[in-house]
Amino acid sequence: MTNRLANFLAAGLLTIMACLAFASIANDTLTFDEVAHIGAGYSYWNNQDYRLNPEHPPLIKDFAGLPLAALNLDFPDEKYWEGSAPYPWWTQFDFGNQLLYHSGNNPGQIMLFSRIGPILILILLAAFLYFWAKKLMGTGPALFLLAIFSFCPNFMAHGRLVTTDVGASFGAVIAAYFWLEFIKNPKWKNVVLAGLFFGIAMLIKFSLILLVPFFAAITVIYSLLKEKSLRSLCRYLFLSVCAGLIGLVFVIGPVYAFHIAKYPYEKQLDDTKTVLASTSLPKAMQDINIFMAEQPALRPWAQYLLGLEMATNRTGTGNTTYFMGTVSAEGRKEYFPILFLAKTPLAFLMMALMVLAWIGYYFVKNNPFKNCFSRMKDWILNYFDFFAMLVFLAIYWFTSLAGNLNIGLRHILPTFAFTYILVVWGLVKLLKSIKNEKSRKAAKLFISALFAWLAFSSLSVFPHYLAYYNELAGGPDNGYKIAVDSNLDWGQDLKRLKIWMEGNNINSIYLDYFGGGDPAYYLEEKYIGWNSDKDYSQLPKGSYLAVSANQMMGQRAKAAPDYDQPTDKYNWLDRYEPPIAKIGYSIFVYQVK
Repeated sequence: MTNRLANFLAAGLLTIMACLAFASIANDTLTFDEVAHIGAGYSYWNNQDYRLNPEHPPLIKDFAGLPLAALNLDFPDEKYWEGSAPYPWWTQFDFGNQLLYHSGNNPGQIMLFSRIGPILILILLAAFLYFWAKKLMGTGPALFLLAIFSFCPNFMAHGRLVTTDVGASFGAVIAAYFWLEFIKNPKWKNVVLAGLFFGIAMLIKFSLILLVPFFAAITVIYSLLKEKSLRSLCRYLFLSVCAGLIGLVFVIGPVYAFHIAKYPYEKQLDDTKTVLASTSLPKAMQDINIFMAEQPALRPWAQYLLGLEMATNRTGTGNTTYFMGTVSAEGRKEYFPILFLAKTPLAFLMMALMVLAWIGYYFVKNNPFKNCFSRMKDWILNYFDFFAMLVFLAIYWFTSLAGNLNIGLRHILPTFAFTYILVVWGLVKLLKSIKNEKSRKAAKLFISALFAWLAFSSLSVFPHYLAYYNELAGGPDNGYKIAVDSNLDWGQDLKRLKIWMEGNNINSIYLDYFGGGDPAYYLEEKYIGWNSDKDYSQLPKGSYLAVSANQMMGQRAKAAPDYDQPTDKYNWLDRYEPPIAKIGYSIFVYQVK
């Protein structure tokens, strides 16, 4: 295949991806977190004040908020702005709700414009993966990688939302690429580029602070294996510190300085003290942050550190979630592995199994214990980019399993891009190892069939990418039994409930809703608020009840030993199964008999 043809096909795949992303949001409602992120992003451009949503860096919110400037939005009543603060956390949602639904603005238009930036980042990530894979493996494998990525339901689900997870994947990939360029060729130009893109990654998601130990590990390993001298190691460490300072001083500092330009000094300091007092962080960490907030020259970095500390505290304290029939407030080690197996297309898992089986066969055949250290050293140096990806996966997976924040597969999305590259590279090696021409053609045909299955599996769930579960998990229809929240129900189907009601001439419905939509805006007088604490005998005979999967499963489960709240208040719905309708896999509609 010629390079020109490959680039043309790549452009076609990127175009298809963009079209699917925009088309799939036609009847969406905003998801839960987007309300806070959009309101905060708009306020950054409008007010240059970072009081809202400091627990996330600004870059994705900036991308979402910038197009909103063209809409000439009406700003919420001043009391919602003056009353907003980093803590308690719900004030950011109050402000976002006012901006979206109660200030005379069009929430559908705001949603469309604010999602332009995240979708562009999704396309940039796909294009960069193609570029990097092309350098590593050649044109054909790079195109195959792009094809797999273009039909990944998890990237399609979250790449359309004003959230940080796909952006974090982009930040991890591009920062890793330029850091690897630096350590393989430690010229000052590469040091500067590594520092700049490291800084950009730090402005996307705080979990990417894991790039620091990752970069430290691969830099030390490369230096020791390649140069074999203490002097070389010291030089690499010096240049690494320089790169880190470039990101910290020339990227993070100026960006945060812009965002706090009109954030009153007294309020920033007061907000910092209030937020830190609500955490369980060591007092020494709190004191350092407060000291920095008191120094005018250090205020930008104080605000960055505050967000990092908030994110760290959140990861440690966890969140109450439903998972596999149980509600718990603590993290579970099996959470991410099971969701990875349940929400990754089976076809891709089979590709990965093929690679793992081939690796096992290769090692057994080639006596892995013979000169193992020498062979391992040669392999690492010859394939250092791939080795680095394995190191990243090990660090990110380890910390994810050790944390308590189990609210969605999206939190390990940064590992997916590297996993795709490694699996495609493994398939290339596998095919090259097959000497028989007929057998190699048969293997290629089988891999092509797996890709066709992957693409079909992804397209079949359109436009409900967020609810994707693979065939082994029972598909999106049964995904709610495994996990909800951002894995299936983030509030995206409220507008579709309205469309269903209009199509079935239903003029009144009780609703227990979870998400970023406003039922009063979409359903107006047709809805009556409901929750699981109410006595279901109060529901009139013949009336309709719609319940979000997140609310329903949290009250149709067992309580984990660590959880002492009721989890059975919706068990009475057992007598009404199956529901009369399921709206986009996330809202269940029952009729009271």
